[in-house]
Amino acid sequence: LSGENKASLTGTPSAKNGVYAFKVKIGSRVFDSYVTKDGKMLFPQGIDLAQAMQKKPEGQDNNASAGSQQKKMSCSDIKKADNPQLDAFVVSLCPFGLQMQRILAEVVKEIPSLGKNIEVRYIGSISDGKITSMHGEKEANENLRQICLREEQPKAFFPYLSCHIKKGDVDKCLKEAGVNESKLDTCQKNPSRGLAYAQKDFDLDREYNISGSPTLVLNGERVSEFDFGGRTAEAVKTLLCCGFKTTPSVCKQKLDSAAAAVGFSEGYSKGSSGSGNCN
Repeated sequence: LSGENKASLTGTPSAKNGVYAFKVKIGSRVFDSYVTKDGKMLFPQGIDLAQAMQKKPEGQDNNASAGSQQKKMSCSDIKKADNPQLDAFVVSLCPFGLQMQRILAEVVKEIPSLGKNIEVRYIGSISDGKITSMHGEKEANENLRQICLREEQPKAFFPYLSCHIKKGDVDKCLKEAGVNESKLDTCQKNPSRGLAYAQKDFDLDREYNISGSPTLVLNGERVSEFDFGGRTAEAVKTLLCCGFKTTPSVCKQKLDSAAAAVGFSEGYSKGSSGSGNCN
């Protein structure tokens, strides 16, 4: 290396985890470095992933930096707005995405006025004129169905979700929610409607670097429900209410503090720990 600080090897290289480990001295500082046994790849620094994963608290976002623990947020840390928006990014057949939809449906059922502050968004992409999703075509189609309902028949959106999270019975739930199925079908088939709505969600996925279902974004900043009690209606309500500049009186209402059921379930809770996500 040129410049003031010279790099030099110190000590004797040793075999470790399939590579040679050695120390490099640059100026007065010494760094652990690694090279493959064929000498073709040099790694100036390594991270012990096994140790990092052991440090990760249960339910912490998988996108956290390896080996670090994110500081637990409090209400005072949340960005405030007059009319806050909680975006919940999910995929529709992920067991944990269904869990978050169940929580949001419970919040809206118990405190309807908070419905205007909640937006369910979807993770995916568009390829060859069709949306794709992490669990295949069936999930992609369901994502698009829910996106079209959200955008064009918003009054039916949460009634449909509240039914769909029980057994995934699409036909029954469309009827129970009073969906205009002809309008829905047109939305799903018309790229300037369904695909255009979906693309806006997918653009936000990229903007916020979303990879796991569910992931929450409040007032444009990623947040974790686990900082406020976990995957419960009470925790998510509290998180959303922390986003208001002036907290509305409805936020005093206590909601269910049990962990919501994972996957399809007739009831709100069935004793699930609710700590995972789909990636």
